Amino acid sequence: MSEATADPAAESTGSALLRLEGISKAFGAVQALEDVDFEVHPGEVVALVGDNGAGKSTLVKTVAGIHGPDLGRIVFDEREVTIKGPRDAVELGIETVYQDLALCDNLDVVANLFLGRERLNAVRGMDEIAMEERAWEVLRSLRVTTISNVRLPVAAMSGGQRQSVAVARAVMWDARVVLLDEPTAALGVAQTQEVLALVRRLREHGIGVVVISHNLADVFDVADRIIVLRLGRRVATFDAATADPDRVVGAITGAKTEREVDQ
Repeated sequence: MSEATADPAAESTGSALLRLEGISKAFGAVQALEDVDFEVHPGEVVALVGDNGAGKSTLVKTVAGIHGPDLGRIVFDEREVTIKGPRDAVELGIETVYQDLALCDNLDVVANLFLGRERLNAVRGMDEIAMEERAWEVLRSLRVTTISNVRLPVAAMSGGQRQSVAVARAVMWDARVVLLDEPTAALGVAQTQEVLALVRRLREHGIGVVVISHNLADVFDVADRIIVLRLGRRVATFDAATADPDRVVGAITGAKTEREVDQ
């Protein structure tokens, strides 16, 4: 792995909240990840970038418990952990928002936030009042102002609003790390800015955020660090505040050698 810049984020935020060490994963003859290190600190936004087939989705799915690594270890909050499935990741405080969002279009915001975790009242059964109050509490904490009715079906919402619901669902259960897969894909300019502002608010809450994105403008807008994967390996790390976009593109495409990226 080459370090394109010094890593001020690691120095300023102390120990990594989530750290992957020497992660390798193969699918038959295809080596999707090879000896990959990765880390995210509390209150840090890390952008994970790379061309198609670079290993980004495999890395995220390894953290999320979809794929078990063949080699390497995962350290969460300074202790080694084993993530055998998505439930293990959630119990640690790792939530993933996939590109398809996994929302139920026919249900309203409240029902989507509490799906599978409904609150019950001994007298009335499902405690709709408490659930609605909690839904508003989470949306306000994230300063989501575009949703004015939590009883509106998700199908009637814009892309930015839907993304806000998915993120709110991820953080309302005390998430400490949130993984976002292409959160601004297919969104307009206004909706994209809405989602990027939401990512910044996650950082303000001290949550470690990992963003997979092909949109480098969005990456530079919101990320603290940029980690580049190419052909299953981590090839460069950039401080987003000082990085040259052309050098990031060069690391992604391999147009520059790792020696050149280091300079």
